[in-house]
Amino acid sequence: MKEKWIVHSKRADFDAVGKKFGISPITARIIRNRDIITDEEINMYLNGSLEELYSPWLLKDMEKAVNIIEEKIVAGKSIRIVGDYDIDGVCAGNILVKGLDMLDANVSFVVPDRIIDGYGINDRIIDEALEEGVDTIITCDNGIAAYDTISYGKQKGLTIIITDHHEVPENIPPADAVIDARQKDCKYPYKELCGASIAYKLICALHNRIKGKLDGVINLLELAAIATIGDVVDLKDENRIIAKYGLGLINSSPSKGVQALINANELKGKKITAYHIGFVIGPCLNAGGRLDTAMKSYTVIKGDAPNLDDLALELKELNDERKAMTIDNTELAINIVDSNKEYLTQTVLVVYLPECHESLAGIVAGRIRERYNKPTFVITKGETILKGSGRSIEGYNMYEELVKCEKYLAKYGGHEMAAGLSIEENNLEKFIKLINSNSKLTDEDLVQKVWIDVPMPFNYVKEELIEELSRLEPFGKANTKPVFAEKNVKLLRATVLGQNRNVIRLNMVNEYGYRMEGTFFSTEEEFVEKLENRFSINEINELLNGRDNGIMVSVTYYPEINEYMGNRYIRVIVDRII
Repeated sequence: MKEKWIVHSKRADFDAVGKKFGISPITARIIRNRDIITDEEINMYLNGSLEELYSPWLLKDMEKAVNIIEEKIVAGKSIRIVGDYDIDGVCAGNILVKGLDMLDANVSFVVPDRIIDGYGINDRIIDEALEEGVDTIITCDNGIAAYDTISYGKQKGLTIIITDHHEVPENIPPADAVIDARQKDCKYPYKELCGASIAYKLICALHNRIKGKLDGVINLLELAAIATIGDVVDLKDENRIIAKYGLGLINSSPSKGVQALINANELKGKKITAYHIGFVIGPCLNAGGRLDTAMKSYTVIKGDAPNLDDLALELKELNDERKAMTIDNTELAINIVDSNKEYLTQTVLVVYLPECHESLAGIVAGRIRERYNKPTFVITKGETILKGSGRSIEGYNMYEELVKCEKYLAKYGGHEMAAGLSIEENNLEKFIKLINSNSKLTDEDLVQKVWIDVPMPFNYVKEELIEELSRLEPFGKANTKPVFAEKNVKLLRATVLGQNRNVIRLNMVNEYGYRMEGTFFSTEEEFVEKLENRFSINEINELLNGRDNGIMVSVTYYPEINEYMGNRYIRVIVDRII
C-alpha cells in the first residue's frame, strides 16, 4: 500500500498562542492542527472543567422526560431500561439503572441478543415487558430508528422515553419523550455525545430536580468516559472533559466492576489511559455482546455480583478468543484478496467469509481496509440471509454508496465511514459489480495520507516538551496522538525483542549526529519486508547484526520518557518507516 506523508500547513501565530496559554509553539501548532482555533476553544481544550459541561436542560424533551420519570418513581411503577449490546449501550444502561436506583426507582435492564434480535429495541422486548408488568421503557443508545416498534409499544399502552445519540430519521418514533441532541430543533450546543453521556445528562437532570444535588452522580462519569472512548466519538469539546475527568476517577477510585476488569487484564497499579480503554478494557466489554451475551458485560460493570472477579475474567477470555478469531479471519481474507486477480482492479473490496462470526465482520473489514486502503465490506453467512459490515476510507461515503445499491439489499444502514447490510446470496455478485462500477475512487484516492504535525529532529525533543504533550491527552478520534517526523535517519542496529518477537528496538542517528533509541512494533518478517523494497538483503542482515550498513530512512514518531532500573531517558515510539 502506498503512503503519502503530508505536513499540516494550518497557520496561526504559534508564538503568541504559546505565550498566552503558557505552552510551547510546538504544542500550539499541534492544537491548531486539531482545528482548535479561538481563545475560548483553546482554553476549554487545555483547561476545561466539569463546571463547563452544558446544562442537561438544554436537550429537547428533557423537561418532559424528567416529569414523566419523577411521576413514575413516586407511583412505584416498573421502569425497564433497554440498552444495546456494545460498550456504549452497556455503560449507558448502567448509568440509568444506577442513577435511578439512587432515587429508589423500581428499575430493571434488558439488552437485545445480537444474533437473535439484531440491533435495538424490538417487538419481542415489548411483549416481554408487558408480560412482566412493566409500565415504562427507557431506551439508551438505541430507539431513534425504531419507529414501528415504538408505535407498537405505545399501542399496547406503554410509556416510552427514547435516549439516543444516532442520526435522527425523517420519521421520529412516537415516544412520550425523545432525547437526542441531533434532532433539528434541539438547542443543545454539542451534537457528538455518545449514548452513555446522553443517559448521564438525564440522570443529572433527574437528581437535580428530585434531590437538588448531584451527590454520587458525578462518579457515573467513569462509565460515560469509558463509553465515550470505546464508542470512538470525537474527543473534542464536552467529550474531552468527560473522558479526561472519567479517566481521573478510574485512576483514583474505580468502581468495583471497573476494578475487576483492570485486575483481569493485569493492569492493577498502572495508570489507565485512553489506550487501555480503547484496546484492552473496552474490547472485553464488547466481547460479551459479540460472542456470548451483553448481560455478562452489564453485570460486571454494575459491580454487585458475588462472582464479579470470575465474570470479569470470563470477559477477558472471551476477548482473547475474539482476538484469535479475528486474526484467523483476517489472514483468510488477505489470502482471498491476494490470490484473486479481480481484486487488483476493484476499488471497493467485498470479501465473502461464510464461516466468520457475524459480530467480527466489522473488525475484519477494518483490518483489510487498513492493509489495502480501500473501502471494504466483509460478508458472512447468517441462518437465513447474508450479513455484512463495511469500513471506509477518507473521501468515500459508504452509506451513500449503499443507497445506490439498495435494489440488491434486503436491509442496510450506517454512515460515511461504516455501514452494515443484509443481502440475499443470489444478489451478492450483482452487488459487488454495482458497488464497484459506481465507485469514482482514483489511484490517488487509494494512497494513504499520513498527516504530520511537526517535522522535528530528535535533538529538539526535551523532557519539558514530553510532559507538556501530556496536557493534550486523552488521545482518540479527532484528537489523535501528535505525529512528529524526521528524514535522513540512519539505522545503526535493529534488535528483535518480545516473547512473540513482535517488537523491534532501533538504534538510530540523525543527520546532526544525534542518537536516539526507538521502539517499532512489528514482527521481524514484516520489518524485513518493509525494508526490502529499498535495500538489499545483505544490508538488512548487517543492520540486524549491528554492523555498518547503508540504510537511511524517514520515520514518524512520538517521544516518551522511559524509566528503567533507576535510569531515566528519552526514547521514541516509531510509527512508520519509509
